Amino acid sequence: MIITIDGPAGAGKSTVARALARRLGFQFLDTGAMYRAVALLGMRQRVDWERPEPLAELARHLAIRFVGDRVFLQDEDVTDAVRSTEVTAVTRHTADNPQVRRHLVALQRALAGSQDIVTEGRDQGTVAFPDAECKIFLTASAEQRARRRLRDLQAQGESATLEEVLAAQQKRDREDAGRPVGALVRAADAVEVSTDGMQADEVVDHLESIVRRVISKTVA
Repeated sequence: MIITIDGPAGAGKSTVARALARRLGFQFLDTGAMYRAVALLGMRQRVDWERPEPLAELARHLAIRFVGDRVFLQDEDVTDAVRSTEVTAVTRHTADNPQVRRHLVALQRALAGSQDIVTEGRDQGTVAFPDAECKIFLTASAEQRARRRLRDLQAQGESATLEEVLAAQQKRDREDAGRPVGALVRAADAVEVSTDGMQADEVVDHLESIVRRVISKTVA
């Protein structure tokens, strides 16, 4: 069974998707980390961001693996590195690259295989897994999302203000909605869930109840 969780940046997708996967005994697929990993490699290799081919080549040979909540490139743990503000600022170049998206969507499907998975991102229910049995669109108010992102940055030792994070988020929201490929769109058959005023455990409880209902209908 495939469960997709899409939604805007800062909605808490990664946190609740991981927790939901653990509760269900499913595998977790962090697709956002994949685009960030390509961006991290691009930074390290000083690629020309305006040239799509070198980025596509990096995506084609991306040696990424997930071990629990950690993200590895080869044997290097890049979990924190791919979430840095520097990588966030250039990830749009990989997300907007049609060749990169094609390679990574194929990789996502290969990683999923025939496993039971929870996958989160921006186009999981619309592009990567349009036939997923359960689709969720997770959202929250702009300020709520910005506060969550600020806490994440502070936990990584980075300094920022709420105003700076909110401005960057608004810019990303505009970019995500207007992307030529993989734009953020709620799948027609996705269940929309707002996380405003909810703790992470409460969100996971709610999502689990949605999934359990789908499973019961499938079994019936």
